[in-house]
Amino acid sequence: MPESPTPRRCTIGPVEIGPGRPLAVIAGPCTLESLDMGLAIGETVRDACAQLGLAYVFKASFDKANRTSVTSPRGPGMDEGLAHLATIRETLGVPVTTDIHDPAQAAPVAAVVDCLQIPAFLCRQSDLLAAAAEAATARQIAVNVKKGQFLSPAEMVGPVRKLSESGCENVLLTERGTFFGYHRLACPCQMVTTRVLRRDALDAAARLGNPDGRPAGPGPAARAGGGRFGGARGLHRVPPGPVQGVVGRGDAAADRGDVGAAADAGGGARRARLMNEKENPPLTRGARGVVR
Repeated sequence: MPESPTPRRCTIGPVEIGPGRPLAVIAGPCTLESLDMGLAIGETVRDACAQLGLAYVFKASFDKANRTSVTSPRGPGMDEGLAHLATIRETLGVPVTTDIHDPAQAAPVAAVVDCLQIPAFLCRQSDLLAAAAEAATARQIAVNVKKGQFLSPAEMVGPVRKLSESGCENVLLTERGTFFGYHRLACPCQMVTTRVLRRDALDAAARLGNPDGRPAGPGPAARAGGGRFGGARGLHRVPPGPVQGVVGRGDAAADRGDVGAAADAGGGARRARLMNEKENPPLTRGARGVVR
């Protein structure tokens, strides 16, 4: 049998992600709504991770460019957002990351953060990947690419090669799930791990926020998304607020405002598949063609 490649580690500031290292949590407010909120959430998660022996990287977006309406709030913008991220990085003493959407953003953002994040829907954009790779290499930081839900795990080799060919080897992949019908996003964490990492010796993360792809919050398919990963359990994103979400074995409720709730994969993938089949019955072939 051919020898397995030597696993590599991804470095985000002082945090090492990879075999033999503690589970790293990349977390923070979805949108950097204010500096005070970012500091409060970052401090809470940082302290919780320290108590649990986990590494921590703060993440927040300065511009959510994928909002449903052009009138929806998108965040503080790049200039103010980067100033907030710099303050959070210095005040809390943690590495920070944020996403970029345009090649022109790569260099100025790389001057502030410890890792550039590529959104899932943009993970194949050659110009964006090349700009991120060049900026990250110049600043000696990392690039985290989120797997597009429209890609198979094996196809993530393409974005990785684009980064490598542009000079960046400090790469992290984030499993973002795969669509199983409209509004049904299952996120089994082993996909990128088994299909890409074992072959190309890369590191991966599991993105478990809203793993069933529905905007209303955590749903039953969270059980499919939060399985055992890298010897530890994934963390399900639970934003502040009084709402409850269903996660984990036995559908234990996790109050929003907690740092995270362990989501067990036991039976989750099967349940997500059955729910999808119930709402989207499979096509069957009748005497006169394909019918429901």
